[in-house]
Amino acid sequence: MKIHNPNPATGEGEVWARGNMVMMGYYKEPGLTKDVLTEDGWFKTGDLGSIDKDGYVSIRGRIKNVIVEASGENIYPEEIEAVINNFKHVVESVVVQQKGKLVALVHFDKEELEKKYRELKKDVLSYVDTKADGIKKDVRTYVDTKTDEVVQKVDEKIDDLLRELQIYVNQNVNKNSQLQLVLVQPSPFQKTATHKIKRFLYTE
Repeated sequence: MKIHNPNPATGEGEVWARGNMVMMGYYKEPGLTKDVLTEDGWFKTGDLGSIDKDGYVSIRGRIKNVIVEASGENIYPEEIEAVINNFKHVVESVVVQQKGKLVALVHFDKEELEKKYRELKKDVLSYVDTKADGIKKDVRTYVDTKTDEVVQKVDEKIDDLLRELQIYVNQNVNKNSQLQLVLVQPSPFQKTATHKIKRFLYTE
């Protein structure tokens, strides 16, 4: 492996690989093969990374996904997404630039939140069943009403999570990678056949 045309200041560049583990090319796609394989067999991975003095390769992200600020600073969405995806109730996320702002689109596990509240209701009702018959009906009616109200407020809970998430992320990334906006992605992201999110669909 080697770094092609590394940046003198950071040592970062495109990671190239060559060896028996590298494919011979795309099946019946000579054009695509020419784009990713050099004549002497180097595979252009499309990953931006560096190699340290011990030979270990560090990947920053996909070159095509790098966001370049007006100041010329590089922002690596995958690094921010790794922080986001470690936050409670997050299923997946995409960090993009929209109208000059660094924006995170986040898909929460809404079913998990609702399940949490329904399990709470079940536990409360089990406790009620241990009480005198005279109060069971009234308490059950009250619990049903209050639990349904809580489930309806899951969206409000998600709004709270958005605020918490933005604070959490901005405390755990560098200044240039801090989010300016966090939005809910209500449905799962559209993906390719290899289950990679189609980022280009979410840039505007």
